[in-house]
Amino acid sequence: MKCPKCGFEQNSSNNECISCGIIFAKYEKYLNNKTNQPTSSEFINNYNKKGSLSLALKDILFSVNYDFSPVSFIFRTALFISLFILSLKLVFIPLDSDYSMKSFWHLINLPFHEAGHVIFRPFGRFITSLGGTLGQLLVPLICILTFLFKTRDAFAASFAFWWFGENFIDIAPYINDAKALVLPLLGGNTGRTSPYGFHDWEFILKESGLIAHYHTIASASLVTGKIIIGISMIWGAYLLYKQFRENL
Repeated sequence: MKCPKCGFEQNSSNNECISCGIIFAKYEKYLNNKTNQPTSSEFINNYNKKGSLSLALKDILFSVNYDFSPVSFIFRTALFISLFILSLKLVFIPLDSDYSMKSFWHLINLPFHEAGHVIFRPFGRFITSLGGTLGQLLVPLICILTFLFKTRDAFAASFAFWWFGENFIDIAPYINDAKALVLPLLGGNTGRTSPYGFHDWEFILKESGLIAHYHTIASASLVTGKIIIGISMIWGAYLLYKQFRENL
C-alpha cells in the first residue's frame, strides 16, 4: 500500500507510516471530517435557517484539527504556557506602569500603530490621530476573523484574541499620559516638548472634550485588555484539552 499522505510504499499491515509517521486510522478520520465539513459561510447559513446560529458559532469557536501532530501540539502547548506566564504579569500591572510599553509586544504593535496614522489620513486630522490606536486594534481583529472563517484554526484565533487584549493594555498608559505628557514618544520627544497634536490621545481627548475623563478612559482600556486576555487563556486551554482528548 501507499501512504495516503506522503505516498511512501509499505506493508499493508502497518498501522502507521514508516516514512512520515502518521497513524492511518486517525488520518482517515481527519480526511473524512475534512471532506464532510462545510465551509464557514455554508455552516452559518445552514444553522441560521434553522434558527440555531449559536450552534454554528460554537462549532467555529471550538473546532480542532483532526490531523493531529505531536510536534504541533507540543509547540502550541509551549506557546500557551509562555503566554500564560506573560499574562500573569500583564493582568496585575497597575495603570501607571510602563511595563507593557517597554515589552517586546510593544515593538510589534508600534508599526501597526504608525501605519494606522497613514491609512486613516484621508479622513481628517482627528481620525488620523485616532488611526494609530485603530490600526493596532484592527490588525489582530483581522487575524481573528481570518483564523476562524478562512483557515478554521480556532487555537490560532485564541492567540490573536490574546494579542487583541494585549493591545488594549498597551494603549492604556498612552491614554493616561494625555494630561501629564511625560511618556517618551517616537523620536525621543514627550508630549510636553512636542507640538500640539503629536501626542495622539492629548489631541483626541481635548478635541472631543473628554480630557477631564482621561484616567477613566485609560482604566477602562486596561480592564478591557485584562478581561480579553483572561478569556483568551480559557479559550486556548480548552482547545488544547479538546485536541488532546480527541486524538488519544
